Amino acid sequence: MKALLTIGLLILSNAFMTFAWYGHLRFKQMTWSQNLGLLSIIFISWGIALFEYMLQVPANRIGFKEFGGPFSLVQLKVIQEVITLVVFVVFSLIFFKNETFRLNHFIGFVFLVLAVYFIFKR
Repeated sequence: MKALLTIGLLILSNAFMTFAWYGHLRFKQMTWSQNLGLLSIIFISWGIALFEYMLQVPANRIGFKEFGGPFSLVQLKVIQEVITLVVFVVFSLIFFKNETFRLNHFIGFVFLVLAVYFIFKR
């Protein structure tokens, strides 16, 4: 149960972080934000990232072995990185339709999944 809760919180937190990091690149297309300066965009992104932290910190505490969770620190980090890439791919394909997902990207992600396998292998 703690493993699924950890992974679910990591997915949600990464959705917020990806939007905070890259969502602002689409703000120019929205009428409410067309005239915002960089400082305003930074504060909006920080506001979005706050929700990421509100999910990321509990995910790591729930999932970490020293707090009764199932994962080591290295395992948590590798899980988080793979989730980040999956969320980013989905986000970029939905919000940035001019971006393409090519074979070399797929191969790179396969290697990352293999990294997860080897990190968890005893």
